[in-house]
Amino acid sequence: MSTPAQPLRSSLLTPDLLVILAGVTAALHVGKLPPALPVLREALGVTLLQAGFLLSLVQLAGMTCGLLVGLAADGLGLRRSVLAGLVTLALASAAGGFASTPTELLGLRALEGFGFLLASLPAPSLIRRLVPEQHLSRRLGLWGAYMPTGTGLALLAGPWVIGLWHWPAWWWTLAAWTALMALWVARAVPADPPRGAPSPAAVQRPAGAGNDSDLWGRLRATLGSPGPWLVALSFAAYSSQWLAVIGFLPMLYAQAGLSAPVAGALTALASAVNIIGNVGAGRLLWRGWPAPRLLALGFLAMGLGSALAFGLPEGEGAWRPALRYAAVLVFSALGGLIPGALFSLAVRLAPGERSVSTTVGFVQQWSSIGQFCGPPLVAAVAAATGGWHWTALVTAGCMAAGLGLTLATAVLLRRHAAG
Repeated sequence: MSTPAQPLRSSLLTPDLLVILAGVTAALHVGKLPPALPVLREALGVTLLQAGFLLSLVQLAGMTCGLLVGLAADGLGLRRSVLAGLVTLALASAAGGFASTPTELLGLRALEGFGFLLASLPAPSLIRRLVPEQHLSRRLGLWGAYMPTGTGLALLAGPWVIGLWHWPAWWWTLAAWTALMALWVARAVPADPPRGAPSPAAVQRPAGAGNDSDLWGRLRATLGSPGPWLVALSFAAYSSQWLAVIGFLPMLYAQAGLSAPVAGALTALASAVNIIGNVGAGRLLWRGWPAPRLLALGFLAMGLGSALAFGLPEGEGAWRPALRYAAVLVFSALGGLIPGALFSLAVRLAPGERSVSTTVGFVQQWSSIGQFCGPPLVAAVAAATGGWHWTALVTAGCMAAGLGLTLATAVLLRRHAAG
């Protein structure tokens, strides 16, 4: 009887860092579309409404299937799920380069959304399995930066590739890289343990969590525990305002008379600085900072940054645009503390070892709901008031909700520590 092949250890990245790179690769497919939209409207006749659906279909997949995909990943196997997601993304992106109608592209975009969920949802649980407990907070802080890193890289690289070789080459380039990433993960990340085998790491199980070894047991345990709900709703309070502010920056800068390349670069930088908060959250958690303190700091910074970015009265002076942009950078950078802290809490507050991916899927579902609802709400307020100056009112509501959830999370953590 042959023994399974041992994974090859990468000379460049440890397996846990490779899983994070796989997440960044999945996020490239989320961010690859905005740079291509102007070209797609000319090449395929994509209407404005279809462009909106192309942008939102990834979030629609997370909104409707996040919990179910996370549940399936716990049963399928964490590494197998990541591989399945990367392969799905590679195949859908390769086929997308041959799309000749908007309908074909829409269908493949939906498939990419499913692949993105398969590749990203099991990652925190897989990272937890691969690293010692004392390094987990820092690694989860790095993982929290996978989305802004991937989307920021796509915003920067996409226009260059499309300008040189047209939009299908952009789809095929990402398909080739994703396929290579899948091979790398298959070779360098240890295989999933046999089903039913105990995990090397143990999550402290809250009282009453029950048996999470079966699918419905994991679902009941996740939905019946307060921890996943607090983390998920907090992520919705964060993601709704972050995407609403960052997503409308190109339109705001266009209205201010900036050129498209300058507006794109400013938006990419505002997205990329979110990485600072994510990585910083991991290091601060490792140094002993409590997660609720990071959450409170992040929500307060987002509220203040939004108030300065949108609430300053109009007037003369070159300092006003500079101050507004600096406020946006603070909004995004310190706001990045929130996902970094929440991914750590999702692992800690999951109701059981085999329910971590289910919990992350539930969190992803509410994150997608926030991203789906936030921008239309901000746009509706702007349309009703004739400008963007009331945007801070929407983000202030998100801040207040986030702070309330943070307080409830702190109480729950104290109960766990006492019990």
